[in-house]
Amino acid sequence: MALSREQMDRTLDEHFGFEAADDVEGVLSTLTEDVEHDIVGWPAGPSFGKDQTRAFYEATFADLTDGQVKSLRRFYGDDFMVDESLWSGVAKGQPFGVPGHGKRLEFRLLHILEFSDTGTIRRENVWIDLGAIQRQLS
Repeated sequence: MALSREQMDRTLDEHFGFEAADDVEGVLSTLTEDVEHDIVGWPAGPSFGKDQTRAFYEATFADLTDGQVKSLRRFYGDDFMVDESLWSGVAKGQPFGVPGHGKRLEFRLLHILEFSDTGTIRRENVWIDLGAIQRQLS
């Protein structure tokens, strides 16, 4: 059974809300137990399952703060969504290996998400504009 756009929007908006609050447990609650979590370019590579995925969010929340995500465009299929977003906040640590020095930061994200029949995210593939991060923090 296909999910509605509203169901997918609700899950992703909740996911982004938990990220903005640096709420690791909240973020993980939007994912399936066996989630495939792939942040393209992340040194550890893709993670599988909530336990492995937790490490990414703990590291990211230590490096980035005051984050807000603004969705620019969304495209939908029966059980997937593509979301183009703009992240803005502060680089307090070393996001993606680049020293942040507490600078303001803004970069684009492309999420490719697959959903389970219950509406949770079973696969999250994220493409990050690393060039923009490097330019702003250098």
